[in-house]
This record gives sequence, structure tokens and C-alpha cells, in this order.
Amino acid sequence: MKLHKKLATTFIYVTHDQTEAMTMGDRIVVMRDGVIQQVDTPQNLYDYPCNIFVAGFIGSPQMNFLDGTLQKNGDTYVVDLDGTVIPLPQEKTADGKLAAYVGKSLKVGIRPEDMKDDEEFLEKHPSSHIDTEVEVSELMGAEIYLYLTYKGQNLMARVAPTSKSRRGDKITVAMDTHKIHLFDPETEKTL
Repeated sequence: MKLHKKLATTFIYVTHDQTEAMTMGDRIVVMRDGVIQQVDTPQNLYDYPCNIFVAGFIGSPQMNFLDGTLQKNGDTYVVDLDGTVIPLPQEKTADGKLAAYVGKSLKVGIRPEDMKDDEEFLEKHPSSHIDTEVEVSELMGAEIYLYLTYKGQNLMARVAPTSKSRRGDKITVAMDTHKIHLFDPETEKTL
């Protein structure tokens, strides 16, 4: 980075390390098997991945993916996660593109930091609770990584170091539905 500033020139840096790319790049080209998937700023790649590959590749720990079905309940779109129904916020559905997916399967993406087990978060997100079991709890110092199972699907939540959730516990976590990503399971593109 110092060399870049000193020379005041454009650099093209190739790496397989997404952390390195995120910390060094102003713009990043994400490729898969030699094909460009997305070109964007580090933050936009993280916040607005164009497909499942980019969503899973950018971010550490990587995004969780759940199998779901899109339904419509009156004017509200909901995702059915094998019996647990999660309403989607208006900003996720306002463009009308989801109408074609009602009754169809989709992939739901949620980043580990957007799933929490603390009471305040659970109260703030009452319609997005899922019941899980803790398989592993890893204290990282400033946070705890909870490796969870939900109806046979593996998830990870990045929670506060004060969390009391431990291996074997059955816990409820909530998702920040404003941070949910939806993907077509066949094309893997973002909806």
C-alpha cells in the first residue's frame, strides 16, 4: 500500500486470499474458473454479492446458506425455512422481482454477524427466530463463533463474548432480515 501511494500508479494485484483483496483493493475482480463474476468495491462485494459464489467467497467467516421456499402471505413475502416462516422486509420485495418465485425453492443467505442469541437482538427481531442446536462454541476473545445446526443444515453465528450458549445447548437465534440475501438455487444469481 505504501508503494502504491508513493508511485501514485495503478496496481493489479492477483491473490486467492479474499482477506488480502478486501484490505488492499479499491476495486476487486472476483473470478471463478477464469470467468469474471463481479467487479466492485470491497464493501459492495460484501453487501451486494451478485451470486452465491461471491457471497460465500467474500467475508470471513463466510455467509450461511439455508434452503427455503418463497411464499406470499397477503401483501407480505415470507421465506419458509422448513416450517419456520420469516417475513421479508419491504425493501427486499419492493421491486416486484420476487413475484415470479412464489412457491419456488430458493437459497437464503445470512452472514454470521447478522445472527445473534442475545435477548436484546431477539426482542428487536421477533419474527426471525430459528431454533438451533450448538455443535461447537469457539471463544475468539472479542466474539464467540457458534457452529449451529438447524433442521440438518449447518450455520454459524458470530455472537458477543458474553454469550452463555455452549456445545449441546438448544438455543434460539434471530436473523436481521434486512441483511438477508436471496438466491435462485439453479442459476445461483442474487434475486
